[in-house]
Amino acid sequence: MVSAGIAVGFAALFPLYALRAMGAGDVKLMMMVGAFLGPLQTLGVVVLTFLAGGVLAFVMALWQRSFRQLATNLRFMLTTSAVRAAGGDSPRFEPLAQTAGRMPYAVAIAAGVVLQLILVRSGGWALS
Repeated sequence: MVSAGIAVGFAALFPLYALRAMGAGDVKLMMMVGAFLGPLQTLGVVVLTFLAGGVLAFVMALWQRSFRQLATNLRFMLTTSAVRAAGGDSPRFEPLAQTAGRMPYAVAIAAGVVLQLILVRSGGWALS
């Protein structure tokens, strides 16, 4: 049970680390969440973490007045990946010349854990 939760945490975030879109510490943190919550609840945490991360990125971009740069970078990354995929190459994210800023993803992971625990406790979430 513990190793299955760790595997879910690893499998969910390692591809983002391999694409250089996330740090190794975030992957290890999600693996530890998996060790404590098990595979099904970790899957719920991953979904909620991605949602919380999107909200956090949006709020930080507005706060730092870098939303235009964020949108430009996102469009560039998606277009580049689509062109590579169409050409038969594997999609990968290259480091951008100008970033919109760095985001502490551990905050999104913590929010995902808290939301998962609240939803499971209230009976409003199918994964438990």
